[in-house]
Amino acid sequence: MDLKHLNYFVAVAEAGSFTQAARTLHITQPSLSKMVRMLEENLGVQLIDRSSKQIELTDAGVTILRSAKHIIQSFEHMSSELEEVVSLKKGTLRLGIPPMVGSYFLPAIIEKFLTHYPQIKLQVIEQGGKRMEQDLLQGELDFSMVILPVKDMERYHILPCIHENLHLVVHANHELASSSTIRMHQLQHERFIMFRNDFTIHHLIKEQCEAAGFEPKIVFESSQWDFMTEMVAAKYGITLLPEGICGQLDPLRFATIPIVQPAIPWQLSMIWRKDKYLSFASREWIRFSESELALIHKA
Repeated sequence: MDLKHLNYFVAVAEAGSFTQAARTLHITQPSLSKMVRMLEENLGVQLIDRSSKQIELTDAGVTILRSAKHIIQSFEHMSSELEEVVSLKKGTLRLGIPPMVGSYFLPAIIEKFLTHYPQIKLQVIEQGGKRMEQDLLQGELDFSMVILPVKDMERYHILPCIHENLHLVVHANHELASSSTIRMHQLQHERFIMFRNDFTIHHLIKEQCEAAGFEPKIVFESSQWDFMTEMVAAKYGITLLPEGICGQLDPLRFATIPIVQPAIPWQLSMIWRKDKYLSFASREWIRFSESELALIHKA
């Protein structure tokens, strides 16, 4: 039994005649009769009483007609929904981002994307990079914005987004505020305000401190860069942030200084699993992001 058989049976039942139904369906009457016979054989019951000129449904036929209409309606509804998904009108995407990314390019891209596809639901989950890698592997996220490198990079597709260096952030009256550049070893006696240890940038900074010969004295950890900078303004310690964020800080309250020899790269990328099926909405999100990032980099 297939959907075509059900459609033919419903047409005959509603027309009350094989001849009229065949004309409506644009097939021959013998072909239609054969299809209905096949449906009856498959079901093991007689659906139509053919003993009189005007066909009548048997009790089984009445029951099957009711069910067949529901099945056909459900299939049409499913086909309509599938068409909407395929044509990118519907879908759900889950994107993990670090807190600091919210002030960068991403809001503008999201706004444009949702303007083009208002029926696509984009869930943005803000958390640390280490947690996002885990959630991506477990299928809790479709995409993650992470700081490179990540563990097992060969498992992911990678779309580079931002490549900046980390800068030192101190309060405006700090003794290092007038410096043109800073080397990491100069910070060995400073009190560090850091992102929590589930953030990739936490480990990146700690590794650079250890390479410079000291263990950073961490006095405060947070998931919010704006709260961290307020702690810097309160003279509680120093912090390191990407230069793009540093450019948003009030120069009357903060001094931001490039770190050199070595510079500390902050490479933000969007990643997604190579082995995971990509929905139509996911493919369009990738294409849209690539296009928008190309425009940003060109500018």
